[in-house]
Amino acid sequence: MAKAESKRSGAALLVAGKSGADEQVNGAAELPVPGVRAAKASTTREATSRRSTESEVYDDGTNTFFWRAHTLTVLFILTCALVYVTLLEETPQDTAYNTKRGIVASILVFLCFGVTQAKDGPFSRPHPAYWRFWLCVTVVYELFLIFILFQTVQDGRLFMKYIDPKLGVPLPERDYGGNCLIYDPGNTTDPFHNIWDKMDGFVPAHFLGWYIKTLMIRDWWMCMIISVMFEFLEYSLEHQLPNFSECWWDHWIMDVLVCNGLGIYCGMKTLGWLSMKPYQWQGLWNIPTYKGKIKRIAFQFTPYSWVKFEWRPASNLRRWLAVLGIIFMFLLAELNTFYLKFVLWMPPEHYLVLLRLVFFVNVGGVAMREIYDFMDDPSFHKKLGQQAWLVAAITVTEFLIVVKYDPNTIMLPIPFFITQCWILGILLIFTWTLWHFCYLCIHVFFLHKYLPTTKLLQNVCACIHTDVRTCIQIRVWMTL
Repeated sequence: MAKAESKRSGAALLVAGKSGADEQVNGAAELPVPGVRAAKASTTREATSRRSTESEVYDDGTNTFFWRAHTLTVLFILTCALVYVTLLEETPQDTAYNTKRGIVASILVFLCFGVTQAKDGPFSRPHPAYWRFWLCVTVVYELFLIFILFQTVQDGRLFMKYIDPKLGVPLPERDYGGNCLIYDPGNTTDPFHNIWDKMDGFVPAHFLGWYIKTLMIRDWWMCMIISVMFEFLEYSLEHQLPNFSECWWDHWIMDVLVCNGLGIYCGMKTLGWLSMKPYQWQGLWNIPTYKGKIKRIAFQFTPYSWVKFEWRPASNLRRWLAVLGIIFMFLLAELNTFYLKFVLWMPPEHYLVLLRLVFFVNVGGVAMREIYDFMDDPSFHKKLGQQAWLVAAITVTEFLIVVKYDPNTIMLPIPFFITQCWILGILLIFTWTLWHFCYLCIHVFFLHKYLPTTKLLQNVCACIHTDVRTCIQIRVWMTL
């Protein structure tokens, strides 16, 4: 078998297949042998023009038991379990218990099917089955949200009791405002007690959350914009949710600078290391030393290859609108965290709240990669990825649940001066968009009678920085 250095696969990422993603494995079945993989990959986009932001990969093409799909094995085990339940286990005479167990069994069967048969996404480490599992969990979660959405408010909250009997009870929200003195001279025992009172479990959660978000977004500016914008949202909506009411230093020092800022900084350092490290892969049994084997096992939990995200929102109108949409969906998903537990009466420390965050940690990175590929190379990635589609649907469904279950809170009028600030901000964004992308279009619109068609087309293309297809559409419209 060839050495890793002798088989260069940077121009054709050997496990990419037809997907064009840097970490995709070709299908849920067994990986093809190295020679076949190289032959198939030569017809893909990577074989002809690897993106400048895409890392170069060396792989010896080892195909071990670990990488096989094991579809027949999973089917056999699943069949044995169903046979045991049907023939050897006595069904309890408990309708509620049987209903719960039947729902759980249906979900497990669906997960078994999805892990072995679902389409792969852009990631393959630590194993493609891991990401197929989370894709199926995403489908299950969206179906659960749809079910909750179609219930009445009382029935929906009552249904949460079937998951945990402790739920279904209205809980007061904690108020983080109050005494905002950093140094309280009136408290001789501990004048800094206000700071220590804010040091709860959410402080490390903020840091870890923004560290992971930075690994998803892979851009310092976008992370900082989302971080600051969410603090403005908390200011704007503190009249709706009491726990949005925080001290000024809690907003800008503890959140933005310390927790979020430190998480973003550490995330950017990790991104720098991932973009610089060599991606050379050998089969475990091809490594002679035990130290090398242990290192190879550890690196199994790192990406197969790396793509540096270059969002470049100001380069053209399509990318600008895409980045605005990403920021909007990120902020909406963040708000859903607080509003969902408010309308469904879940305490902040409940395990379901934590499970939702773990869920978004695992699916968010895949969704962001699929969005970036779709935005960066639409000629190759002709449709939005499956995980990105589902995450967007989940975010919208969660918001609709909030609107349905507590419209009175959502419709509480925003203070007038806050409304003015948001209107001013939206107008500034809209004005800058027109000035940057469409200022020349205004002149072209008034001068189109005096310009030749070819010159007109060139001017329109230059003013909006768009592709030829859009220019052709504009040219047809101007000739009508």
